[in-house]
Amino acid sequence: MRAFTGWVAPLLLLLLLSCSSLLSSSNASLRQTNASDPNPGSVEQVSRFCTVGDTESCGMDSHTCSSYLLTHCTAGHGQSCRATTDGEDTTEGIGLVRTVGEVNDEYIVRFKEYRHSSEFKLALEQKLEHNDRAWQWLERNNPASAFPTDFALLRIKRSQHEDVLEALKKLEFVKDVSPQMRFTRSLTSEKSEDEHEGSEVAHEQFKPKDKEEFLESKPPGRLHTKLSFESGIEDVVSPVFSNVSLDHGRKLLLQRSQITSMFEAEKLWAKGFTGANVKMAVFDTGVRADHPHFRNIKERTNWTNEDTLNDNLGHGTFVAGVISSQDPQCLGFAPDAEIYAFRVFTDAQVSYTSWFLDAFNYAIATKMNVLNLSIGGPDYLDLPFVEKVWEMTANNIIMVSAIGNDGPLYGTLNNPADQSDVIGVGGIDYSDHIASFSSRGMSTWEIPHGYGRIKPDIVAYGREVIGSKISTGCKSLSGTSVASPVVAGAVCLLASVVPEQYRWNLLNPASMKQALVEGASRLSGPNMFEQGAGRLNLLKSYEILATYKPRVSILPSSLDLTDSPYAWPFWRQPLYAGAMPLIFNATILNGMGPVGYIESAPNWVPSGDSGRLLDIRYTYSDVIWPWTGFLGLYLRIKPEGNKFQGTIEGKITFRVVSPPAKGESSKRRWDCELPLIVSVIPTPPREKRILWDQFHSVRYPPGYIPRDSLDVRNDILDWHGDHLHTNYHGMFDALRDAGYYVETLGSPLTCFDATQYGTLLMVDLEDEYYTEEIKKLQDDIQTKGLGLIVFADWYHVDTMVKMKFFDDNTRSWWTPATGGANIPALNDLLAPYGIAFGDTILNGAYSIGGERAHYASGTDLLRFPTGGFVHRFLFQDSSGGRSGITSSRSSVRAQVESPILGAVDAGKGRIAVYGDSNCLDSSHMPDEFNNTSRDSASPSTYRPFTKSFPTDSNRHSNTTASRSGSERDRMLEPGGFNATMVSSESILEIRTANVSNWKAQNKTQVALGWWGRDELDLTTQAAVQWLAPILLCITGFVLIFGLWRVRQRKHRRARKGSTRSLINL
Repeated sequence: MRAFTGWVAPLLLLLLLSCSSLLSSSNASLRQTNASDPNPGSVEQVSRFCTVGDTESCGMDSHTCSSYLLTHCTAGHGQSCRATTDGEDTTEGIGLVRTVGEVNDEYIVRFKEYRHSSEFKLALEQKLEHNDRAWQWLERNNPASAFPTDFALLRIKRSQHEDVLEALKKLEFVKDVSPQMRFTRSLTSEKSEDEHEGSEVAHEQFKPKDKEEFLESKPPGRLHTKLSFESGIEDVVSPVFSNVSLDHGRKLLLQRSQITSMFEAEKLWAKGFTGANVKMAVFDTGVRADHPHFRNIKERTNWTNEDTLNDNLGHGTFVAGVISSQDPQCLGFAPDAEIYAFRVFTDAQVSYTSWFLDAFNYAIATKMNVLNLSIGGPDYLDLPFVEKVWEMTANNIIMVSAIGNDGPLYGTLNNPADQSDVIGVGGIDYSDHIASFSSRGMSTWEIPHGYGRIKPDIVAYGREVIGSKISTGCKSLSGTSVASPVVAGAVCLLASVVPEQYRWNLLNPASMKQALVEGASRLSGPNMFEQGAGRLNLLKSYEILATYKPRVSILPSSLDLTDSPYAWPFWRQPLYAGAMPLIFNATILNGMGPVGYIESAPNWVPSGDSGRLLDIRYTYSDVIWPWTGFLGLYLRIKPEGNKFQGTIEGKITFRVVSPPAKGESSKRRWDCELPLIVSVIPTPPREKRILWDQFHSVRYPPGYIPRDSLDVRNDILDWHGDHLHTNYHGMFDALRDAGYYVETLGSPLTCFDATQYGTLLMVDLEDEYYTEEIKKLQDDIQTKGLGLIVFADWYHVDTMVKMKFFDDNTRSWWTPATGGANIPALNDLLAPYGIAFGDTILNGAYSIGGERAHYASGTDLLRFPTGGFVHRFLFQDSSGGRSGITSSRSSVRAQVESPILGAVDAGKGRIAVYGDSNCLDSSHMPDEFNNTSRDSASPSTYRPFTKSFPTDSNRHSNTTASRSGSERDRMLEPGGFNATMVSSESILEIRTANVSNWKAQNKTQVALGWWGRDELDLTTQAAVQWLAPILLCITGFVLIFGLWRVRQRKHRRARKGSTRSLINL
């Protein structure tokens, strides 16, 4: 039990429900959610609901309800069941929250075709003649101005921006209008005291010039992103927390080695392959023209507002050095590659959307072959940027990008590395362990209705990699920004393997990714969402390209859902009849051309009689573009397989067709096969089945959703997906270890059969609930015996208002769409049962069942019905913090007794509520509990819910589920948890604390705590911390005063002695 300290409260809530009388279970009808679509498009929104999960009350059979979900909940371009138009919330019916702000000043106007900028300027002047004084055309003097463009940059007067924007959107040749964005990156790296030239490795550290100015203007979005070097300086945090120092510096105790030798690049050099005639674009901070490490710098271009082409920071030089340095002490992979240095960042590490769009257009016009982008961020809805990346890859530019440095947290993939047409690169150390800083977890575009794609695509060494310094010499740095140019350099070297006469007819983003992922070496410990296809294997990829013919493949190439640990989380929970469909999102790589389509629906070919028990539905890309598409699999066991136990094997087959290539007359076709292995068990009993509500979860970037814990100071956004297999992966593993089966609901509450589940688990939800959902859930609980567990979070209007800020980069106000959770919506959902959460923000530690737990920015219970049990504890109320964005650490506040945990019978069902979800969220656990276990079989070995307290540090045991039945019953007794039975005849207004009683009790507890060596609360700790300095000051004062008195006495004696001498004289 000690191994799950802080996790006991959630397990107790489950036990409160699962220990109720067993209810008969029946086979559930098919409930299907949508697959993900990483390709362009949008999905029409529908407002009708499945009313319930069964045939009679739904008004449609199970197949029809499933067809509804498959048809109307398929993510277009990964944007699940929503359209994205001009930043507005256009959803109807099943909607998501989108932040809308007043945008002014500079705007990017995108056009439907390419023309010279003068033509667009003239057209706008003619069409907007009546508004000619309200807007100004901004000239962009850069190398791209000589080529046709597809966008313009306008400055619009704030007082007239609405009229001008409306007029722009009505123009036939205008595609859309979006605000100009500024990107700010913090260039950070590991540092060392020694910096040497030549063979010695030097370390450098770069800091923002004006950090306070940067923090004041830090908005959500791509501005939140950074160059993906591992942090070695203070993390970027909110200004109110700027006094906090976060040290993420890491050291490697292994011998440093040439990165090229680690991948045996010398063997390809010996064959004469050195990256010659490959045009490599480095989008970064530039390179100096006379740098001695480079023999082939073809062109340097400046896209910033600074009048220089040189790199004054060192970031771009290091990246280019890893790719093509010729210095023997820090060799690059492709020393003969043609380097094109695009300076897109200023010395202050600032860039703008328009700079990138112009630079991207220039890369297309000048026919770059490979492009490295060691930057990224969570905003996959920045459409001008995202769509321009698609356009570049469609023009046969192989793009390599860093996956991000937000590990070891899950759900932290950065864009554009999370796009299927981009080669996303993660980092490992020299022991082939996933680097702790490397981002991981599936893509989150497709959530909540679908399931994410496997990313990163591949991993490479990213710790202590040696590269070029800013002027001469070598240094070592760590981060996925290092791993990305490692792969980019390998791509340049591999490209030179193919003869020039047909090199770029054969090579493209899909064929190169096929060579990399099929040649990669799978690591033994990490799962697919940590390592992708595995570690880069240069020689095997070379062998694949040496005999490559255009073809189609699937990522992953085979799907063995029983493979532990690689196939986590799928191997952890077998399939069974009546369950929600297991969704898997495979990626189609089409090396035959940028455009393709699936000729006929995929087909399931079982390899044995048991294969007929597996029912597979499919969703897939209407058009495979650019170069990639998706294949969504919905796996379920048919009702007749409810007693089957064993393994089912077979393959999924389909054909992809692409237009004929240049010089060909017939279409290209390729038959694809995806081997599939799944494990099946008999349907578990109802009380062991938990349904997780994913449908009502909203996260950034669809809306400005603030973090759940206000003590997490280095990130203001809730952007990790809030999924069982992203930031709640530890909870998923803990529930599986406890014997529960957890399924995901990606549709409204009206579309599941409550008789199949013991518990509906609702954690950290931000969306609203429809009246039909509230009524249906009430019937499920009171008449069908469904249990309900709700984990809430803080919701405080004043704090939300103070978190609102004006972003001078996007010229817009950013206001939180809700708090940590949508408490008003949850209170509407719980109103039929007389339960309501409050609006306080509580922090502190408490004991429950003999275990210590931490309450982080949670809320309290305001109302609870008669006959229930409520658990109260002493916490700090941070709701009125002077800083606005409150924190339990910001000041010492008095404690108040607050109810946070409640349980009550509701008809045939039970309801349990708890005011904080951070105990379940791996994103808000201490770093030491998120670090990857080197030999982990699954993320559960990280034990993100573990926390050692001084009184319990030497004890260990299993989870709550492993306790004996009698011990578990004792734990559920109200007296064991300071529980109070609600005995009022009406709904109790809970927040009425007797201050004098708890103060007296607190004094006694503090005194006993001193003698018993218990952990003290924060107020007492603060007093203890100040006690020693105060005593020291008093002691010093007494000593100084004593010395002064002694000196005064000696002085008086001396004066008296002098007087006597004069008298004697």
